Amino acid sequence: MQPDVPTLLFHPPLLTIPEAIAAVARAWPMVVEECRSVLGGELGYQAIIYHCLRHAGVPRNQLGMNVKQWIETPVTSLFQGLDSRKHIDYRGGFEPIPDIVIFKPEIAADWRRRNHALSLRTMLAAIEVKASERDKGRLGPAEIIRDIRKLAAQKIEIVHLGADMQPVMMIIDTAPLRAERMTKTAIEAAKKLAAELQVAFFYVSQNDASAVF
Repeated sequence: MQPDVPTLLFHPPLLTIPEAIAAVARAWPMVVEECRSVLGGELGYQAIIYHCLRHAGVPRNQLGMNVKQWIETPVTSLFQGLDSRKHIDYRGGFEPIPDIVIFKPEIAADWRRRNHALSLRTMLAAIEVKASERDKGRLGPAEIIRDIRKLAAQKIEIVHLGADMQPVMMIIDTAPLRAERMTKTAIEAAKKLAAELQVAFFYVSQNDASAVF
């Protein structure tokens, strides 16, 4: 007898930002359940989130992971500053690498670096993932805030190119030890900044889960 296999939900191609965020919202309960059931690192949780998004109906030809992109002439002070820190021989642009991206159908499942011009203009949602995997340390607010600011800056860059996308911060704070999880103050500070910069905010621990988008 064949074992039960979860059935993927099939939906029409995602064409708009609201449709992409609705898919993330559909996937979120499964993300919460799956991430609470295992202990691992950020790459493992990214794979879980990808899996959950597929089950929530995101077509595989619209869903990329660790997509290397290239912004040739950044307009935001954040990306300009990051570019200026590089060796002079490598300056002249900034390469964001979103953890997970939901694209428009035009991407046609091609998110190679050489396709950066299209991958920048066809994003619907970019998701950054942070996880409480530190040994004898906790997930601190500085790296969360840095990622939120980078997401917000990338949206500005995309709008400058004549397109748009929704940035998403997703925090997997499921470490079993309290000393390894974010403090309440840090969570609230990150959530406040995300709201100010219009970045969707998803948070899960072993006891709490919230989504603001």
